[in-house]
Amino acid sequence: MAKIRITQIRSVIDSKEQHKRIIRALGLGRPKYWVVHNDTPQIRGMIAKVSHLVRVEELSNGTHEAHR
Repeated sequence: MAKIRITQIRSVIDSKEQHKRIIRALGLGRPKYWVVHNDTPQIRGMIAKVSHLVRVEELSNGTHEAHR
């Protein structure tokens, strides 16, 4: 399964409560934190809701990076 790296690029201060919860559910919390998730429709839906707060990079098959 494809992997994606999600990096938080903006703070959640002054964001809607739902956006704060989505960021927390993705495993993020502060700008410049990043996590690796499987590329699933559920994760893509969460990313779509907070696309203004995060950056998404698709990782190649051989790339397995550590958490944060």
